[in-house]
Amino acid sequence: MPAIAIIGAQWGDEGKGKIVDLLAEKVNVVVRFSGGNNAGHTVVNQLGEFRMHLIPSGIFHPDVTCVIGNGVVIDPAAFLDEVESLRQQNVSVDNLLVSDRAHLIMPYHILLDGLEEEARGSGAIGTTRKGIGPAFADKTSRMGIRICDLLDKEAFRSRLSFVLEYKNS
Repeated sequence: MPAIAIIGAQWGDEGKGKIVDLLAEKVNVVVRFSGGNNAGHTVVNQLGEFRMHLIPSGIFHPDVTCVIGNGVVIDPAAFLDEVESLRQQNVSVDNLLVSDRAHLIMPYHILLDGLEEEARGSGAIGTTRKGIGPAFADKTSRMGIRICDLLDKEAFRSRLSFVLEYKNS
């Protein structure tokens, strides 16, 4: 099965989203395999104008399966806002799949992102302050919370308690 990979090497501003938009109707599956809801891009099509951050732009094609993979960190509120925005503009998200192994951006990630950026002073790196870096740091250190962790209330509480105790120490 042939595949097309769009991979950026310019820190996220090289137009990957635009290329995916142009190719989406010609493929069976569009996968977002890494990143978070930082930069985003605007899609303008026959359905209207849309700001996309997490959901693959194949979503506009009902026969295209869209996947948010386990390499993506997801801010639940931002994700739900994007889903709701699409639905309000009559775009179905029935063709969207989200990996249960994707990590969540938690409120403390956003707080830490801002505090770390401020601590850098004149050496600030220009983070979007959306918690993406700290969420990936937790993923790498095997301390992150994944979507599947939400499915078991007691396991989630236990994991969250551990992480919060660690973060607050």
